[in-house]
Amino acid sequence: MRVLRKDNGLRVLLQLAEMPSRDATGDWLRRLGGQGSGGRAGLQRVNRSLSRRLLRQDDRTGYTLDIDATQIVAEKREARYTYKGEKGYMPMVGHLAERGLVIGHEFREGNAAPATRNLEFTQACARNMPKEKRIAAVRADSAAYQAEIFNWCEASGKQFAIGADQDAAVKAAIAAIPAHAWKAFRDGAVAETVPCMNKTKKAFRLIVMRRAQTPDLFADRSPWRCHAIASNRADEDAQATMAWYNQRGEASENRIKALKIGFGMDSMPCGTCEANAVFFSIGVLTYNLYLGFRASALGGGWERAQVETRAVALVSDGGQDHPPWPASVLEDQRRGVGNLYDDPRALRADPGRRRRRPRKLMTSARSTERKSAVSTAELRPKCAKIAAPATKTNHNGPASGTGSAGAVQNEPKKHPSD
Repeated sequence: MRVLRKDNGLRVLLQLAEMPSRDATGDWLRRLGGQGSGGRAGLQRVNRSLSRRLLRQDDRTGYTLDIDATQIVAEKREARYTYKGEKGYMPMVGHLAERGLVIGHEFREGNAAPATRNLEFTQACARNMPKEKRIAAVRADSAAYQAEIFNWCEASGKQFAIGADQDAAVKAAIAAIPAHAWKAFRDGAVAETVPCMNKTKKAFRLIVMRRAQTPDLFADRSPWRCHAIASNRADEDAQATMAWYNQRGEASENRIKALKIGFGMDSMPCGTCEANAVFFSIGVLTYNLYLGFRASALGGGWERAQVETRAVALVSDGGQDHPPWPASVLEDQRRGVGNLYDDPRALRADPGRRRRRPRKLMTSARSTERKSAVSTAELRPKCAKIAAPATKTNHNGPASGTGSAGAVQNEPKKHPSD
């Protein structure tokens, strides 16, 4: 709320003449998250409706679901300790790899294990899909290494690649892999075997990647560091399956970072889990709305750019012949320059106006603008020649790489013979 209240340009665009206080916003979140209010379920329905509408604009019918739990640190009195030893929350997030949409989310207490209710969450994400679309594959880390998830994927015809929990059975299967079965892959080697797992109805592949690690002089440990995944993908080698699984780093983990950092979901405003769940749902809805806007208005080429990069780029017309932007919209408050530019095309015509001014000059310009209400162009220092003074004077010149505002200029006296 503080950021929105200080962003005068955004408030002009959205016509937000008044902003609610932080206390009023907190009370609204607590009321919406209270029992019997239906606020959280309503936000879930809105997000489901939005996701379905955006997915119907896509030609593909099968999607890859990436699920993961993420920690949000929050020093709240009622927050619980996570498995990492910090107080906060542990929401589950499900992304569609091909579109980046959050198709499902569940806000949880910090002491909720990442392996809790993974099957129910995956099934809920599948139900959120439109009728003509489906989840064709599932990827997850070792928290989802569960027989019930494997059986559900096999019964519904879904491919899966899930990180393996290295229990005694998995370690024994890795140790039994012969030396000639390892094949070079990136900075290590991969091999595969068929493990045994209780309660699974079909066999699956166990693909292992190992990397060399520094030996420990004081501990008897293996010279290899192993990472294993379980998969039912057929008709491809171990390298291709491991490469496909590693794509979840970009498709899930980096997108969760974009949701948390780019949309303010890395901190929670309230002290109760229910109110923060409403806040997180609003953040997810905003994230999906932004993805829809990016796809329809900006087109391709923006997938890897940060949210802040896109926001800055939107204030430039890219050299096209567009009408001037509204006055006072392009105030660069993030860098603290404090100057109002009437039209971005004027900046390209006069690159000197892009330069940041010294703090003293900016303070003087602001005070002069408030007192005399002159334009920004009149405040900009002129480059006219000034006669050399005979005594020391204060000269506030334009910003440069070597000088500063308010510097004392010592001019040498001329010799009579000159």
